[in-house]
Amino acid sequence: MTQNTALIILLFLVHQFSFSQKASSVRGTVTDGKTPLEFVDVILKKTADSTKTANYTVTDISGNFSLENLTEGEYELQVKLMGFKNYTKKFRVTNSPVSVGTIILENDTNLLNTVVVNSQKKQIQKTDEGFIFNAVSNISQSGGTAIDMLKNIPTVAVDADDAITLRGKTPLILINGKNSAITNMDQIPASSIESIEIITSPTAKYDANAESGIINIKLKKNNQNGINGAAVLGAGFGAKGRLSSSVILNQKTDKWNIGLAYDNRFAGRTKKIKADRTNYFIDDEHFIDQNRSDQRTEGLQNLKLNVDFSPNERNIFSFEALGNLENKDNEETLRTNIFNNSNQFFSGNQRFSSEIQKAKAAEMSFNYDRKFSDDRKILNASITTSYNFGRENTDIDTNNYDENGTITGNPFLQQTHNYSKENISNAIVNYAFPVSEKSIIETGYKGTFRFFNSDFQSADQINGEYVINPLTSTIFDFNEQINAFYALLNSYSGSKENQKWKYNLGLRAEQVTNNGKTENGSDHFYNHYFKFFPSASVQLNFQSDESLKLGYSKRINRPDLDDLNPFVDITDALNPHGGNPYLKPEIIHILELSYNKAWDKYSLSGNAFYRNTNNTIRQYSILQDNGAVLLQPQNIGNMVTYGVEAIFSIKPFSFYDANISLTTFEQKISGVNLPQNENLVNSAFSWYGKLINNFTPWKGGKLQLIGNYNSAVATPQGKRIPIYNFDMGFQQKIGKGNARLGLVVTDMFNTLESGYKNNTTLFSNNRTNKSDTRALMITFAYTFKSDFKEKLLENQFSTE
Repeated sequence: MTQNTALIILLFLVHQFSFSQKASSVRGTVTDGKTPLEFVDVILKKTADSTKTANYTVTDISGNFSLENLTEGEYELQVKLMGFKNYTKKFRVTNSPVSVGTIILENDTNLLNTVVVNSQKKQIQKTDEGFIFNAVSNISQSGGTAIDMLKNIPTVAVDADDAITLRGKTPLILINGKNSAITNMDQIPASSIESIEIITSPTAKYDANAESGIINIKLKKNNQNGINGAAVLGAGFGAKGRLSSSVILNQKTDKWNIGLAYDNRFAGRTKKIKADRTNYFIDDEHFIDQNRSDQRTEGLQNLKLNVDFSPNERNIFSFEALGNLENKDNEETLRTNIFNNSNQFFSGNQRFSSEIQKAKAAEMSFNYDRKFSDDRKILNASITTSYNFGRENTDIDTNNYDENGTITGNPFLQQTHNYSKENISNAIVNYAFPVSEKSIIETGYKGTFRFFNSDFQSADQINGEYVINPLTSTIFDFNEQINAFYALLNSYSGSKENQKWKYNLGLRAEQVTNNGKTENGSDHFYNHYFKFFPSASVQLNFQSDESLKLGYSKRINRPDLDDLNPFVDITDALNPHGGNPYLKPEIIHILELSYNKAWDKYSLSGNAFYRNTNNTIRQYSILQDNGAVLLQPQNIGNMVTYGVEAIFSIKPFSFYDANISLTTFEQKISGVNLPQNENLVNSAFSWYGKLINNFTPWKGGKLQLIGNYNSAVATPQGKRIPIYNFDMGFQQKIGKGNARLGLVVTDMFNTLESGYKNNTTLFSNNRTNKSDTRALMITFAYTFKSDFKEKLLENQFSTE
């Protein structure tokens, strides 16, 4: 054999070997038998090792998918989408591309009564305890922070002062299912949110401190194979300019998953406040007229790290850390005119405040999950701790003037600081195990440990030096420890595939110890109590897509730190506000009847609820001898609330779907703890609703229009004014879908404002608050080295 002949044979063998190893591909389309399905998980595994994922993708807007760069061998294809039965198919990959054709997914008849409404991506997933709202579906108000996201979630009410309520009361807010020192929702960027779970019917498994329900904010964690990344840049303006950006990086191997994310937002803002008050029985300070103007700058930066380690398919260890930096600078001008009962000018002043506020927050979580061969058996544990440090320094100067507007006397100069630090830690263990073929017992422990310190100091300038005013300065310390145990029995009758009846019976026991004190000892309290909180429900499933459920639970509403802190804020000397360290917790009994029904293109979730509350806590205004009105929470008495709530979703056309939600309720208040001569509002009807419209005008384009309306809400001494707004969002895929361009307009008609009107036997007052809520934002997002483009681009279109 010559040298040339040997070389030819060698090249031929190399060619044959290379040809045999040539990469191939698998393609197909997924539908529900009528329309293509977008965002379907398509997973490919080698049959020789089903624990590892060989390739992964999701379907596009036409239901198509493609898995590239596959070597020859035996594979199993898995197609998964919530609300449908999983589809599997085994085949062999050779040198030629493989086409699996059209895969038709069947509706799942064993969803434990979970109803899924599809809108672009699963917008609302109905659960036995409430529903889950997927953040990706909100492109019109994905902006800035969690507050903006919550404004457009069905059944959640957020007023123009960012107060969050469910069914007329403040809910318990959790982050990743845990209590956190990050209680200001403006500290959580919307771009880091995966989903928001609304739990309106919590069982004994959940904290008892959730009268109106629970809002659980789940932060994103990418877990796709290989290296993934996305970058987003946005800019826009309201009254002033706004800028935001974010970067996501992730790498996953067989055993390790490491993710890193950074977000920021910077904005200039303005606010106008107008208020007036009539003091009926004060001659000199009879009528007070106030106008306030704020010029603010805000900055928010977040850094998030997650590390997951899976030594085997049974055990998962994870660590998560979140760091947050926030700064707010505000220049406030408050002008006050006071008139006597003859409508003659009595006095006037202008107060200028320059405030610098900074906050640092950090949260760390260690988690362990154990899987078993029986998927009904569950074990998980976690230890979390979070810190929040706040510093606020203010310089204040006040000038008095006469009826001609001429300044009289020297300015009165003040300085204040408000330093706070808070730590909340949780220790959680949950264990579930089957006791029979049709019954499962869930048990667990949760320990919550909280420490809070607030140092407020006010100083007045006297003879050129600032002298601390002991009457308006205080240090407040608060400690709380909650140890809770629960047991929950879940059972059903009928077959596993057709559960005719479902039962739930639970009991939670909580031992609470807390104490608070001020530095000078003027306020000191101690509470120690042990209480049981039962819950029970029975559910009748008429069929897989129709059910009726009746439930009962006992809850508690412990006053939060803002309610307990006795510090009195005197930024506005005529309208100071503070906490009440002697508040008692509310005890609530709740009944709820819910009905769920799904059709091909429609779904309905309806709830009727009844709530009986003892020791009701409400903000209450008290007229002082000096003419100022002190706003402070009080246990005003008892309250009964009853109402109905409905979520209706429709998809009449392939290019359009909508979600309509409505909550109405009546409140009857018995103010037995208030002065008998007080003109108390004892009955009030309130309602709020949302309309979310989603359009797919063309391939790769999405348009969303959202309208909100919250009616007037009764307070013990009057009512809050109604609020309403309209938002719009649009995004367009560019190229092959790895880039998107977005446009967002919030509060299009500039109608969002808040305020209240009170009328008591001693005084009446009105107040309106208007911020620059109308804003326009343009964003550009791009992914790199990622097959999971939709996941990484979720909710990156920010309005802030």
